[in-house]
Formats: sequence, structure tokens, C-alpha cells
Amino acid sequence: MANTFDLGTGVSAINTILAEEANRIGQDIYKRTLHTSPWMDLIKQSAFPEGMGYQLTTLVYDRTIPTTTAGGSTVGVNWASLGTLNSNANSFSTSSQDQLLKDAASDIQGPRGTGSTDNRAYVQFSKQLKNYSISRAVIESPRISLEDLRFAAYRTEQLRAIMDLMTESSRYTWENRYRDEYDKTSANLVPCLTTGTPILTTICNGGATDDLANDLKEGVTLATVGNSAAAGLKITKSGASAADVTPTANVSNKILDQIYFQLVRKGAASESYGKENGRPVFALVVSSEASYALQTEAGFRDDVRYNNAKVSDLIAPLGVEKSFRGFYHLVDDLAPRFEVGTASNGAPAGCLVRIQPYTAASGITTYNSAYDTATYEAAYVIHPQVMESQIPNPMSGSNGLTFNPVNYRGDFKWTNILNEIYNPDGTNGFFRGILASATKPIKTEFGYVILFKRTSTTPAA
Repeated sequence: MANTFDLGTGVSAINTILAEEANRIGQDIYKRTLHTSPWMDLIKQSAFPEGMGYQLTTLVYDRTIPTTTAGGSTVGVNWASLGTLNSNANSFSTSSQDQLLKDAASDIQGPRGTGSTDNRAYVQFSKQLKNYSISRAVIESPRISLEDLRFAAYRTEQLRAIMDLMTESSRYTWENRYRDEYDKTSANLVPCLTTGTPILTTICNGGATDDLANDLKEGVTLATVGNSAAAGLKITKSGASAADVTPTANVSNKILDQIYFQLVRKGAASESYGKENGRPVFALVVSSEASYALQTEAGFRDDVRYNNAKVSDLIAPLGVEKSFRGFYHLVDDLAPRFEVGTASNGAPAGCLVRIQPYTAASGITTYNSAYDTATYEAAYVIHPQVMESQIPNPMSGSNGLTFNPVNYRGDFKWTNILNEIYNPDGTNGFFRGILASATKPIKTEFGYVILFKRTSTTPAA
């Protein structure tokens, strides 16, 4: 026959999309599935603003606390007693007290920053501008002949399986998009070491002094690795010494404790994913293996045994039943994994190259066994204020012009383009999905990427 099938491995070429062997294929049409992750549910989504161009700017005001002088660095306020004052009490005399009361009564505060009689403190305001832009991707199916439908076995079931697979491809693409964008947006990188694990906001790439913003946000990222000379990421401290801090230890609760208290002091508690005993609970996206290692780490097992706190309404639908030491463990079994660069994997020596969980050859997707043995892995402390995904709304026309609206969420539509040579009768077409989004950075200092050596038995310290 013209079509060849390998029902054992599923990797032989199939000349048509729809199988035609009505007498040999059972009615149940099966399909292989890909794993899903929590990234689809926890990343905030909104509409990309219309009529404002492709590149926008986020305005973020920094936190502020009073200082004793205008533009000063001494934190606090100047408390002055309104009782009996003399030259030994806050350098005020009786006459200065009288003047203070007169100024208060007449709402006179005196010149700013000149040490006026009200002995004031000051609050300064600072802000950051963060640029971001929109990106677009297109996914298409193979060309399909409608004539195949006439002879296909159980064509309705086969078409349903094809549509499900395309939906799954769209979901897989979005999951990777959100994970990679969070990777790029997060301002903190934590390479786990056996001793002295740092929380870095600046790193180097291959020894050249640079910062995390450039290395993790502009091409040379943990998420995307090519085969050029700059591929991969060698993690080193920024500065003249450029000490290599490539991970040497596994993830540990000690490191997560440090991150937890940093988040609290940075002000991230107000929008955490839950509260337990008055303490915020944050979200940790981590693989099953790493989650198990954290919950069975020596000295920490009782935290699981005696934790019966109620899970927040936002986290409960994800299947999470409890927290652990201030974090909800959200399992992502496709967490990024890496290997040291070699000639065989196309990355420079000393750099880390991404090991994908799936590989593709001739359009056939298969599981990558190298993913199971990869040395390094990434976990993420996620917070709803780190970033926001903005997706354009469908638009059907403007100013009298009308056209077919485009759904930018990866909704596949049947496309049939007439052509006098290749498709004169309109019997050939394909499915086409368009994806577009912009990643709006907000409080990026709340985001943490934890890179650890998953094959190590030593917890980071």
C-alpha cells in the first residue's frame, strides 16, 4: 500500500494525515500526551494596550522610609518632646519650643533641609522605568487534503485527536514561554554551593564583567541556548575576581529560608499566595525529585508531619494539599535541566547547555532520556508581582476596514488559501495558530531562580 505504518514505535513516515485502513484500525484513536505544569495558572494575564506601539514602559515606584535629613542616608525620624525643653533636650530651648508651637499653629515649616525649628524628617521618592515589547509566534499543521476525509477511517475521531494535539502544542508553547520569561525577568539568581551560597543580582558571562539583566534577559539565558560561541551560561561573580559559582550542591531548606526572609523584608508578603499563622506563604515551582529531597532532608521532616494548615483558594485547585516551611511546592516535572558544555552538545566548555525533555526528528516527538541524567536543574520562587503576560485582544477592523479577527492565544483555525496551480478547487488547507505576548516586568526583585546540582547528595549551605 502507499501508506506505511509502524504501530510499535510510531516513527515511520505516514504519507497522509488521516489513516485510511478502515479494516485494520480500531475505533479508539489514541494519541501520546505531553506533561503540563503550573505555569499556566499562576502567571497573571492582561490585555496588551492598543494604539501605543510595540514597545512600552513600566513605571515602578521604589519603597521609601523616612530619613533624618533631606536626601540623607540616616534612616529614622527626629522625635522632639513637647514638654519642658532645655539645651540638653534635643538642642531645643524654651524660646525654640515657643517658635515650634507658633510655626505649627500657622502651618509654617520653614525652608526644606535647613534644620528648621520643627526638626523634621523627610521622605524621598524614587522610581524605575522598565521597557518591554511584544513578541509573536506562528504554529502551522501539515497541509491536509479534504479528499482524505472521504476515505479516512473514523474521520471524526481522527480529526478530534489532531485538534487535541494542536491544542496541546499550544499549551506546551505557552508553558515554556511563561517559564522562560520568568527566568529572564527575575532579578535574583541563586547558584547552590556546598558552602557560602550567594544570592546574586550580578553575574558574569564567560569572565567578562556584566550584570544579570544583560545575561539573563538578552539572549544568553538559562532558557535558550544555541550553538554559537556565546552559547550557554558560565555563572561567575561580577567583578575583577570573577569567581566561578557554578552549582556544586543540591537545593536545600537553608537556602529557601534565606530567600523567604529576604522576600518578607522586601515587602513581598502583602501579595503572597497564602497565610499561615500570620506568616506569608510563597510559591516554589520545583520538580518532583527536588520537592521530595526538600521534604525528606535531615532535620526537616517534622514540618510535613505536623503541618495541617489550610491551603489558599488560589493554590488548592492545583492539587496542593499543604505548605512546607513557608512555601507551596508546585510540581513542574519539565523543570529546566542543564549539562556542562562539551563538543558533543555544542556549548563551550565550562558553560551550561539546556537539556530538553523531548527531542524531534522528522517531525516525530520522542522523550529525551538525557533529561533524566542531566546534572543541573532550575527551580523558581514565583510571586504574582514579578511579571505580567499581556496578550493582544482580537481586532476585526478599524475606521471602516474589516478583516478576520486573530486570536493571539494560539487558537488554531482552518485556513484554506486558493491557488490556481496548487489549490484551484480549495480542497487543500492547514491549521494555523498565532501566539503573541509581551512580558511586563514589575517588581522583578521578588523573583528568584535557584540553580542546583541535582545529582549531588550535599544540601546547599
